[in-house]
Amino acid sequence: MKNIPEFKNSIEEARFWDTHDSTDYIDWSGAQKTVFPNLKFTTESISIRLPSPMLARLKEIANEKDVPYQSLMKMYLSERIDKEVATK
Repeated sequence: MKNIPEFKNSIEEARFWDTHDSTDYIDWSGAQKTVFPNLKFTTESISIRLPSPMLARLKEIANEKDVPYQSLMKMYLSERIDKEVATK
């Protein structure tokens, strides 16, 4: 195994690993699979135009449920996507 060099910063380290194979530096034979259950998915901002009455009603429902309206929209979208996927 080769010795891993000292890096001045994370950018230098990233450049190194972009051009080198880790198997030359690390013995992966004893590696174990790891799960990170608390990681959050990467999110992406989008713009969506909704009719004003629809948005107002959505905000009312969210207020009744004591959740932010954008969270409620994500819940509704998730439920619908799951339903669509289940019917295929």
